[in-house]
Amino acid sequence: MPHKVEGLFEGIADFHALHAAALRAVTGKRRKPGAASFMANLETELLRLERELQCGTYRPGRYVEIKIRNPKPRLVSAAPFRDRVVHHALYAAIEPIFERGFIFDNYANRIAKGTHRAVARYERFRDRHQHVLRCDIYRYFPAIDHEVLKFLIRRRIGCDKTLWLCDEVIDGSNAQEQVDIHFPGDELFTPFERRRGLPIGNLTSQFFANVYLDGLDHFCKEVLRAKGYLRYVDDFALFHDDTAVLHEWRGRIAKYLIAKRLLLHPRKTLIMNTHEPSPFLGFRLSPGGRRRLPEENVRRFRGRLRALRDRWRAGTIDRQEIEQRVRSWIAHAEHADTWRLRCAIFQDGWFEPSKTTHPGSLAGPLSSSRSPGRFVEQQTEERALRQPQQERHREPEQQQRFSYFQHAFMPEPARLRMRREREGASRAGHDELISYD
Repeated sequence: MPHKVEGLFEGIADFHALHAAALRAVTGKRRKPGAASFMANLETELLRLERELQCGTYRPGRYVEIKIRNPKPRLVSAAPFRDRVVHHALYAAIEPIFERGFIFDNYANRIAKGTHRAVARYERFRDRHQHVLRCDIYRYFPAIDHEVLKFLIRRRIGCDKTLWLCDEVIDGSNAQEQVDIHFPGDELFTPFERRRGLPIGNLTSQFFANVYLDGLDHFCKEVLRAKGYLRYVDDFALFHDDTAVLHEWRGRIAKYLIAKRLLLHPRKTLIMNTHEPSPFLGFRLSPGGRRRLPEENVRRFRGRLRALRDRWRAGTIDRQEIEQRVRSWIAHAEHADTWRLRCAIFQDGWFEPSKTTHPGSLAGPLSSSRSPGRFVEQQTEERALRQPQQERHREPEQQQRFSYFQHAFMPEPARLRMRREREGASRAGHDELISYD
């Protein structure tokens, strides 16, 4: 039985701890109405939260539910901002306790981990083994059993008030997708009587999801003795040269998960040859270290660019927010072989001032009916890097707005090439060119 940690609550229900949690929670959300209202009355709100926590009267608020369909249908739940402050304070207190017990190859929601390190580790294991067992848990977040989760938390935490707060956060979860599964020993109405499901989007939900499957990690590493194993949330992989061993592991893992009231996904759990291309965490991985983005990912990004263009044209979004949203996709795409893809997408500028509308309106390669893959294949490096001749004759204000976006989102090699061309043109007397810096 692991040692239980006491005396955690004083570091949660404390004004300074709540203030630090509020600063972390507001990062990237200062313009949201709930966050702005809370921060405008920061001291009053923090004192109220501190008093409610210390008196035991704190209760989570109602979630805002958002149903999304891309890349797959699911329910995303947003907690009120004051609850997110409590989540950050609770997470800061209990995360180090569980972090010490996590295995190295658990890559979800941990410092210095993440999807890109998980993909790199997957490629290392793939190059060393002949076969891989890819596993996915059926409807993981809606299926997390509250009673099992509370038991796992109580194995490491002995502070009664901290356990009370964990229970409040777990029990305050909104209703998730119904998962009607009968496990061995269940009665007829057991699936309807047990509380299940954590809201996707909470910091605490992501952390509790890691805690829930930590036992699976140790089972695979210490009982199955799998040398090649890694997990990202509910997506995990085991590597071996013998498919018979992988089939045996699959059966033993299924039995272990049933004890946690979980099931392997019947369609997404399969044994593959590592020499075949395979999708993993948003990339399509091929032998030899080649990574591609799925075509659906590129289509969705082009759709987001169209939406950003329309909002820019309507004046409902500023340049800084556009840059933040576009850079998030670029930061992901840079980890794949997408140099030509990024050049092709941004070569003519999605935020080019239109000659037929006001200077803030946009134009660009938006109406192409070609698929992203075919579009990229037809691009040459010279076309991706060149600066169209008509750009040299725009009005200065229009030219500068277009130049900013083209330069900001161009891959670095293209930017350097454009800068050299610009400097050469300036020496030749083309004073109308502006700086891209």
